[in-house]
Amino acid sequence: MSDRDPEAFRTLLKPTAVRERAQEMLELGLAGKLLHFSVHPERLEACADYVLETIRANYPAFDIPFHARWRHFAVDGEDRWHKLDQSAGFANPAARGRAAYDLAVVSVLLDAGAGRDWRYRDAATGREIGRSEGLALASLDMFADGLFSSDPARPLQADATGLKRLDAAALARGFQAGPDNPLLALEGRAALLNRLGEELERQGLSRPGALFDRFAASADTGSLRAPHMLAEVLGTFGGIWPSRLTLAGVALGDTWRHPLIAPGKPTEGLVPFHKLSQWLTYSLIEPLEWAGIAVVDIDEMTGLPEYRNGGLFLDSGVIALKDEADRTKAHEVSSPLVVEWRALTVALLDEVAALIRQRLGRSRDELPLAKVLEGGTWAAGRRIAREKRVDGGPPLTIVSDGTVF
Repeated sequence: MSDRDPEAFRTLLKPTAVRERAQEMLELGLAGKLLHFSVHPERLEACADYVLETIRANYPAFDIPFHARWRHFAVDGEDRWHKLDQSAGFANPAARGRAAYDLAVVSVLLDAGAGRDWRYRDAATGREIGRSEGLALASLDMFADGLFSSDPARPLQADATGLKRLDAAALARGFQAGPDNPLLALEGRAALLNRLGEELERQGLSRPGALFDRFAASADTGSLRAPHMLAEVLGTFGGIWPSRLTLAGVALGDTWRHPLIAPGKPTEGLVPFHKLSQWLTYSLIEPLEWAGIAVVDIDEMTGLPEYRNGGLFLDSGVIALKDEADRTKAHEVSSPLVVEWRALTVALLDEVAALIRQRLGRSRDELPLAKVLEGGTWAAGRRIAREKRVDGGPPLTIVSDGTVF
């Protein structure tokens, strides 16, 4: 492989490349050529029905919002971000937008798998909340308390200085984590936020919220393309990921190797996902819309290759392990098995979304992928996991450093 042409590697930072490589993986699976998984397309219809049933239960009027971090700030029907927004009295839409971006970036970066035992006790309701919702609520409470700000007079921000000096002990207190309430990858999460602070400083940005101003300025016609937002997110935050591939000077982020992909091409063997970056981009759309800026081409983004969406396809039999012994092993994120699982997930999410639109007689504009994910595949993945396993955990064990899943 030639490491000389940075342009070839930059193409891997686009959602089109994520979709194309995922499709290539699916075609290999359908031809029976993958190393670890077989694909059973005859089970897709039943899987789509299961997702549709989940959507009808969650959103009977089909008023489905986008899949974004903002959904996780609601507890028992109360939108905690809205409450914070109301009490903060932001001076103008731009000040609100910057704060929302600070919160979204930090909250998404803290949103890796929590582990099955961790819980966050919500002071307002007394409820103990685990997994992604618990992490979201904890991050919102930490944000409200000024943990990510270096200026006590301005608690509702995450700034480079505050992020750089954050330590794992402070984060553990914020997450109520300890020996009796273990949270996975606590050190990794703290280190990621430290690197975020360093990277912002390196780029001359005082806070993640500076991206809001950048986007607002580039929406000269009153609209912005989602793939442009993703490119900015990857460019701004690409340097924070630990020990990932950098080729021809291009930091490739959430991109991994697989021996069967794109033979003979300059980017042979490389499979991009950009899961956290896409999840973050989805979560940065709404604050722009609150400020009156339309975001278009959202459907060019891809589904998210994480264990809820991936678990849906494995648990419903759309894909199956070739060797059942792999269920009992722990797998590295970089392993060909996990790369196959994630790529198949991205491609199959498109297939399921198409089937659901067909069932409902809706267009892509009426039911974009971001709504199918929210309605949707993520919730269905969680639901089927609870049906299959007492603890509702994922069907495979992944060794994660808190920055992928």
